[in-house]
Amino acid sequence: MHAAKIKPGNRKLSRFQVPHLMACGCQHRSNGRGLLLNSHFAIFIPSTLTVATLAKLMNMKLEYLQMRMRRVGMTEEANYDHILTSDYAVLLAEELGFKSIVDDEASFDIYAPPPHPNPSCLPSRPPIITIMGHVDHGKTTLLDNLRSASVAKGEAGGITQHIGAFSVPVKSQNLDDGSIKSITFLDTPGHAAFSAMRARGADVTDIVVLVEVINLIQKEGAQISMVVAINKMDKPGSDAESVKLALMSEGVQLEEFGGDVPAVLVSGLTGEGLVELVETLSAVAEMQDLRAEQTGPAQGHVIESNVLKGLGPVATVLIERGCLRTGSSIISGLAQGKVRRMTDSNGKTVSTALPGMAITVSGWKTLPKAGDEVLEGSEPDIKKALANRIRKAEAEALHEDIDAINSARRHDRESRLEGVEPSVLEDATASGPTELKLMIKADVSGSGEALEGALNGIGNNVAVSKVISTGVGDITESDVMMAKAANATLLGFSVSVPRSIMSIAARNDVPIATSDIIYRLVEDVRSRIIALLPTIKETKVTGEADVLQIFEIQLKGHQTMKVAGCRVINGLVQKNKFARVVRSGQIIHEGSLDTMRQLKKDVTEVRKGTECGLSFKDFSDLQAGDMIQMYDKIEKPGVI
Repeated sequence: MHAAKIKPGNRKLSRFQVPHLMACGCQHRSNGRGLLLNSHFAIFIPSTLTVATLAKLMNMKLEYLQMRMRRVGMTEEANYDHILTSDYAVLLAEELGFKSIVDDEASFDIYAPPPHPNPSCLPSRPPIITIMGHVDHGKTTLLDNLRSASVAKGEAGGITQHIGAFSVPVKSQNLDDGSIKSITFLDTPGHAAFSAMRARGADVTDIVVLVEVINLIQKEGAQISMVVAINKMDKPGSDAESVKLALMSEGVQLEEFGGDVPAVLVSGLTGEGLVELVETLSAVAEMQDLRAEQTGPAQGHVIESNVLKGLGPVATVLIERGCLRTGSSIISGLAQGKVRRMTDSNGKTVSTALPGMAITVSGWKTLPKAGDEVLEGSEPDIKKALANRIRKAEAEALHEDIDAINSARRHDRESRLEGVEPSVLEDATASGPTELKLMIKADVSGSGEALEGALNGIGNNVAVSKVISTGVGDITESDVMMAKAANATLLGFSVSVPRSIMSIAARNDVPIATSDIIYRLVEDVRSRIIALLPTIKETKVTGEADVLQIFEIQLKGHQTMKVAGCRVINGLVQKNKFARVVRSGQIIHEGSLDTMRQLKKDVTEVRKGTECGLSFKDFSDLQAGDMIQMYDKIEKPGVI
């Protein structure tokens, strides 16, 4: 059905449009009049704005907004740079479930400029190439040969735990003068816990090099070119053909089999095939004709960020458009700064950074988050945009808190109606699993982010881990005090903990675990979660005896005692073990033995096939045909 063009005054959704809105990924609720409203808070809209800006205000993909506009008859207006008035913008926002307020001041922000209308006239830029693969597939060693620096030796356990971004000069194969071009490489970690960092690398890359892996690129989209590097060809028995066939079976169409994906045989250790790999990458990049503006405000992404002594917060920024200069004002997420110093991947100070360069930028007032977009602007505009971003973030946090409070109060009301006291309810399993609260301090923000993703939610419906904060830098006394207040465990990833801080933590009963290897921290948290689970109690039968006959033994003072004449049929019957009586398949008594005799001689154990007399301390109703079992009680840790 073709939808009529949206007009001011027509603010309801048709019953045919409702199902399509749920695909936008926003949280909605119905007001009962056919209109879906965003369940969080209002968005601020300026008097005029482009379609691309409206999509960013709603945190929505531009393609989706354009598709929704075409469905309501706004095909001509669906271009990314089409300027909308506030009337149409408000109607579109409401059609997509958002309440909106027209306010130029509150809606102000800094955005990346729209794509250039004629990219072919722009100067070329270096290709951005991401090396992807699993742990120990030789990615870092491969790049070491290209940049002549050893990273693998400096990484804990020989595993890359950060994203490295650096430029490598290469000779262009299509230029006779032998002029030097550069290629920017992103060396992403292969460990599964760093999938978020790896995905961030794919978001800004032009070409992906797969090192002996098959499925990492399948989710990244068809717009990224791919080159396969079959590594470790120096090893005896290496079989490149089987790898190629495995790639084909997974849908990677290699050139030699009629596809469009080149495959290069390399050895990161010996350097074999690296020249061919660089030639292949250069050829693929030249076919893409990569171009970007080298003038105007800079745009890029934070690849990594940390705090360095003497420099404060620094960030590795990959420039994608424009030119970043020393002294420029920049913003990234909720962090702002003025570029004080820039260094390239070789540590050389530079005054300007062009597209394709990976540079370390100092001068931030606060630490930016890895993955956030970096934009350049005037200092007043950045201050205004930052204030609006902070206000929006606080509103989001406030609404999340309100939702949590309302949920808790509703739960409390329901419990009172059911006659359950809140104090009892708090201890009940209905209140949710026991939480192991974690506070992470990491050397760089990307590592902290990846570790948070690996640790959040470990456990089950009885006990689960929950990361309550993630920070960068060494563990300090204030971290210990915060962990004590929150009853949390401190985790340090590639950071140091002074002895004085360890002493303060010990005095305040604050657990601290540190490691340079992510596996160890994950295993430490798993063991702490298991310790919170109830133990699994099991019994292990060590011996069995059949009761053949009951004897009454005369004791002093005219007292008698019943003793069971038994034959041991399995295992070893020991007096110091737990004992139980089994009658007709049912356990009728559990306790311990009082006497164990053979021919009027007290003994402590009787083996299989031997007869003996047995009696219990507090049970005398033994009957012929009963079975007496000796067993151990075993407690095993819980299972996640």
